[in-house]
Amino acid sequence: MGHRLSKIYTRTGDAGETGLGDGTRVPKDSLRVHALGEIDELNSAIGLLLAEELPAGVRAALAGIQHDLFDLGGEVCIPGHASMGEQLIAQLETLLDHYNRDLPPLKEFILPGGTRAASLAHLARTVCRRAERALVALARAEPVGEAARKYLNRLSDLLFVLGRSLNRSGGGSDVLWQPRKSGAKPRPLK
Repeated sequence: MGHRLSKIYTRTGDAGETGLGDGTRVPKDSLRVHALGEIDELNSAIGLLLAEELPAGVRAALAGIQHDLFDLGGEVCIPGHASMGEQLIAQLETLLDHYNRDLPPLKEFILPGGTRAASLAHLARTVCRRAERALVALARAEPVGEAARKYLNRLSDLLFVLGRSLNRSGGGSDVLWQPRKSGAKPRPLK
């Protein structure tokens, strides 16, 4: 690590700019900084999920993913730098296949919910989709590694599957969507 943080506030961002990893200054509302923030929020959402009791394999997978997301942030922070590779995407696909294998096939849409851990996995999934959209928007304006975009796409799929898996391991099941019929009265609160 080139720079160690010994002082947290620097006052260099007070005018609405921030420094990228290559030293260039950009507005804090730039597409690149926006994508960085979304990736950071995703990592935090996964950290919140990791605060729950989880099966050991899920815990290990998510801990590794947090490191991958930090690498992804580094890639986005340094224009032209690439740290994400196809092997990371293949690892996510292996995890997807593993956790999806024992789940019943989906015949209906499901709602985010169930156990607390599953709900947090679904929340992380939605944050991941937002991070992916921010990265796609950045890629329209500046070069972004294709593997980085693929990684977030696979990760959101994995978080969906983990939500389902965590519901099952927590003794619950998927929360099925029940569409309202046209003109139906709202369901009573219990």
